[in-house]
Amino acid sequence: MYKLLHVRIRVADLERSTRWYCDHLDFKVVRRTERSPAGNQLVFLELPGNDVALELCYSPDYDLQVPEDLMHLAIGVPDLTAFCAKLDSEGVEVWPSDWRQKFAEGKKMAFITDPDGYEVELLEQ
Repeated sequence: MYKLLHVRIRVADLERSTRWYCDHLDFKVVRRTERSPAGNQLVFLELPGNDVALELCYSPDYDLQVPEDLMHLAIGVPDLTAFCAKLDSEGVEVWPSDWRQKFAEGKKMAFITDPDGYEVELLEQ
């Protein structure tokens, strides 16, 4: 059987992105590489209880430009309203602005945007 191990995203500032994912989404750093064979700096992040890692990749000579709606991460949370209230208190913009009304019934979802422009979808589980 094959197993998904990690997903890589390029970042413009490795420390800023690492802090953002750890501070706001509760990721934990599991491994750091100062120089990969390709010359990149890497940080592997995991959410406790998950097997798939998020690999943040930084290279000083790479001009990062994240196109709108290129890709997104989806993260399940037990109580979306409480989680988004936490994010609001931390200064993270939750969108769309009417997500509470738009998703009042059924599956609740909202989005946030990381420092480089990657979307993170939040789904109530």
